[in-house]
Amino acid sequence: MTVHLFRVILPVTDVDAAARFYSSVFGLEGERVSNGRHYFDCSGTIPAVVDPRAENLEFRPNVDHLYFSVDDVEATYEQAKAAGCEWLGDEISVRPWGERSFYARDPFGNPICFVQAGTEFIGGRFVP
Repeated sequence: MTVHLFRVILPVTDVDAAARFYSSVFGLEGERVSNGRHYFDCSGTIPAVVDPRAENLEFRPNVDHLYFSVDDVEATYEQAKAAGCEWLGDEISVRPWGERSFYARDPFGNPICFVQAGTEFIGGRFVP
């Protein structure tokens, strides 16, 4: 059996504002697929900004981070800052497991992290 993660949900309260925010950070326009959903294709995985209230569900931000690998973490930091991120930490750091990254919250309270491509820790033995 082959398994491939293809979509993750980012709950938001305003799809238009979320589409602008993530378009700015990702450098992608994405696609409006319904009144309450806007999808971005990030190399085959779709971060979907979704207003759950459009589907008669309660809004709750994600409880844990979504991690995005980016080619230029410094440029992404500046784009995220300009787009209105709420910061968890305010600098790019090298983590003990080797990732060079920064943590933030999007304007809707979802925790997100951007990692410099090539430094992603994807498992294996971590030795501090």
